[in-house]
Amino acid sequence: MPSYKTIMFLGDGMADEPVHELGGKTPLQYARTPAMDSIARDGVSGTLLTLPAGYPTSSEVANMSVLGCDLATEYCGRGPLEAAGRNIPLGPDDIAFRLNLVTVENGILKDFSAGHINGEDAGELIDLLNQKFGGDGIKFYSGVSYRNILVLSGKRFSHKVKTEKPDDNHGEPIDKHLPVALDPEADFTVSFLRKLMLEAQEIMKDAPVNKRLKAKGLPPANGVWAWSGGKAGSIRSLKEKYGITGAAISAVDVIAGLAKCLGMEIIKVPGATGYIDTNYEGKADSAVEALKTHDFVFVHLEGIDEVSHAQDVRLKIKAIEDFDSRLIRRVLSAVGTDVAVVVLPDHPVPVRTGKHTRTPVPVSARIPGVSPDSVMTFDEESCKHGILGSMQNGDLMNLLFGRKR
Repeated sequence: MPSYKTIMFLGDGMADEPVHELGGKTPLQYARTPAMDSIARDGVSGTLLTLPAGYPTSSEVANMSVLGCDLATEYCGRGPLEAAGRNIPLGPDDIAFRLNLVTVENGILKDFSAGHINGEDAGELIDLLNQKFGGDGIKFYSGVSYRNILVLSGKRFSHKVKTEKPDDNHGEPIDKHLPVALDPEADFTVSFLRKLMLEAQEIMKDAPVNKRLKAKGLPPANGVWAWSGGKAGSIRSLKEKYGITGAAISAVDVIAGLAKCLGMEIIKVPGATGYIDTNYEGKADSAVEALKTHDFVFVHLEGIDEVSHAQDVRLKIKAIEDFDSRLIRRVLSAVGTDVAVVVLPDHPVPVRTGKHTRTPVPVSARIPGVSPDSVMTFDEESCKHGILGSMQNGDLMNLLFGRKR
């Protein structure tokens, strides 16, 4: 185990492609990011493949890759990780699905986040779903904003179901992207999920919440989308793998759940929202404090991903600059050069499409005792020329903490 401590900054969805209106630059190249650039200038760079072929192009896969998980043996789906993040116990016959509250218009998915519905309104709708569909091994749980959880219990339900990500299907008819059974034993499960996704629209459209949202001119949360179901898996802890202790700072359940499975302390920051109005300074200060008691601190920022899915290039630039100036710079000013500092996205979300891609992401790492390479700025193109080369699997964590045990 290295003698230094490490902090990792992860900007969810930060990587992108050249944008015409930015003069052919990516949002990351265009944004003013002196703190991230300093990590590249004083450190070593490369790229990391986080979404390998054969796995969903989703954040749980990407963050598992970043944190050194073995996808072949440890991937369990997003649902179980989010359940862990909400402290929802899962038995051996329980299957957890991520459940988005969405906006539907004439059967078309218009917004995978239902206008980033607030938690109180979302909770009211989850109560309604429990009234109409719950019971007999079916239970809905509130999460953060539009991000909620469905747990199916009992041997009649199966996890052998293929689902699609809602944020990949904006503008598409919901009935063209419903769950599909991968095995005859999943037919009953698929029948229920299809019924839920189609009939919920009729039940939710006149809910008091949606009448209030309509009166305010806000998008209704008048549908649901179930996806990435699975059973609780077996993820080895950071202590087992690298002999280190860790802490995680994030506003979203999937990261909290993954961190919990990795044996990390989950640090809740007041005002952390999972969007670009989050408490950047609070996250920074909590990270500095966590370094006093942990070997590794993982700071995750969700908001960049959200505005990338919304295809808002100006908000993406602002979110990247806020990440740099309000969070990363604040931490760098408080820690010495004896602390290793790493910055990267988990996956790209090009604003052109608003969808995840499998393109490897840029990585820069300032590591005590390691001489800088020639990379001077942190961005998708510059990092390709760093001495770390093309990393994959557990390469990044092995670089920081030694080979797995």
